[in-house]
Formats: sequence, C-alpha cells, structure tokens
Amino acid sequence: MINILTTALHFIGITIFSAALGLFFMGIARKIVARIQKRYGPPIYQPYLDVIKLFGKKAITHGFIFDFGTIMAFGGVIATLFFVPLGAWTLYSLNGTVVLIIYLLAIASLGMAMGTVGSGNPQASIGISRALTQMLGYELPYLVILFGLIYKYQTSSVFGLAQAQAGGIMNWNLFTYPVATVLAFVILIGMTGKKPFDAMIAPSEIGSGPVVESGGKYLGMMMLQKSITIIVELALFVNLFLGGADNILSFSIKMLIVWILATMVGSLFPRFKIEEGVKFFWKWPLIIAIIQVLFIIY
Repeated sequence: MINILTTALHFIGITIFSAALGLFFMGIARKIVARIQKRYGPPIYQPYLDVIKLFGKKAITHGFIFDFGTIMAFGGVIATLFFVPLGAWTLYSLNGTVVLIIYLLAIASLGMAMGTVGSGNPQASIGISRALTQMLGYELPYLVILFGLIYKYQTSSVFGLAQAQAGGIMNWNLFTYPVATVLAFVILIGMTGKKPFDAMIAPSEIGSGPVVESGGKYLGMMMLQKSITIIVELALFVNLFLGGADNILSFSIKMLIVWILATMVGSLFPRFKIEEGVKFFWKWPLIIAIIQVLFIIY
C-alpha cells in the first residue's frame, strides 16, 4: 500500500512539475518573440495567470465527444510523460521505447481531433487536419533518424540511448552525428508548432484552429496539455542527442537552451502553407536522414 501511494505521489509530482516548467517555457518564448519584434511583451509568468483565470471561468461544452476528446488528449500526453526520462526521474522510462513514445503522442493528437470534431466548428476541423497532416510530414524523417540511432546502439530504449552517450560531452550525438542532430532540431521546431510550421493554429486565418471553440477549463486544460507536450518533446531531444543528465536541474537547463534556440530560429521565418511544410520535411530532411542512416550502417 505504501509503495502504491509513493508511486502515485511520484506521478502527480512529475506531472505538476512538467506542467509548471512547460508554462514557464511558454512565457519565455512569448517574451523572446516580443523582444525580437521590438516589443516589451507580457511577463514571463503570464501563462500561469492565464491558466488560473481560465479554470475560474465558466465553460461551454459541445457534448460528450468534445469532453472525451479533451480528456483523451490531456491523458495521452501525461501517459507519454511517464515513459520519458527527466534527468534522474525515470518512472517507466527504463522500459519505454522511442516507438512507444511516438505512438502515445499520436494518441494525444487523435484525442484533440476527436474534441474538435465534437465542437462542430469548421475552423477547428481545418486546424486539426493541418496538424495531423504536418505530423505525417515530420514523423517520417524523424523515424528514419531514430532507426539509425537504434541500429547504432542496438537499443530502442530512450534511457538506453541516453546512457550510450555517457563518458563525456564528446560522446553526445550532437558531436558524433551533428547532421542528424540538426535535422532532429528542425523537426523539433515542427513538432512544437513554431514558425514556419504553425499553420495549424494560424490565428489570423482560422482563429487558432483546434482551440477555437474551447474556453474556460477546456482551454486551460489544453494549455496544460501543450505545456507538458513541450517538455516531452524537448526531453526526448535532450536524451537522444545531448546525453540526457544525471539530475533534473542540468536536464532542465539543457531543455531551456534548446527551447530558446528553437524559439529564436522560428521567429526568423514566415509561415509555411501546410503543403509547403510537408514537402519540406519529405524533401531535404528525409533525403539527408536516409544518407545519415546509410552512413551509420556502412
């Protein structure tokens, strides 16, 4: 009974920490974009205020499918979090594989798709269709890179791939396979929905797409889902290419550096059309990823 209670407290603690850290990263991103555009921007703690305000407001539901899709999306990303090592916090990540993590992230996206269909708003449907189409675009070159690393280190465990880079900074895949790291970084920009790969939200075109019909606690839950998703995607990149970390502080600093770089790079480009984004991922990133894997094999 004590072990079950301890495990439950670990799950709750890691979920709360990841959501809080993700909101902090979102605040930093808004501040960086504002400064690049020569604006002052909102305070870094603004996302926390937004979540508190949203959960204090009344929300309009659009039926069972809308509610279930929102819960499925939120639960899917939390389940994914438990299979990703966060420094010394491992939970189920000792048995978690990169393929499983990609699959669980897809479940979260499908949950959001279910919720948008339940809302009945065509702008929401357009937004989620763009998101799923873009996911199809970046996942192919990403999986090619991952299979190359799996072949190299003979393990598909995220924890095992991080441990394979132990022994010093020069053992990181950042220096062993810099081309694969750069490709994964570009794909990370697409995964996090930053420019130029933000056509799925496009406020000036489709009113923020998937969340256009969400308000109150629903929008607050989606903000928390987004914050945890950011941590999952950054943690996966840090484990695979930056050697992970032995403690949560070092791990968080690595994630923050990658997040700041992704935000700054994304702020320099205009938005791609959704078909342009898919063509981009299926062209140079995919071709170079295949060449990189052939280099690893032979």
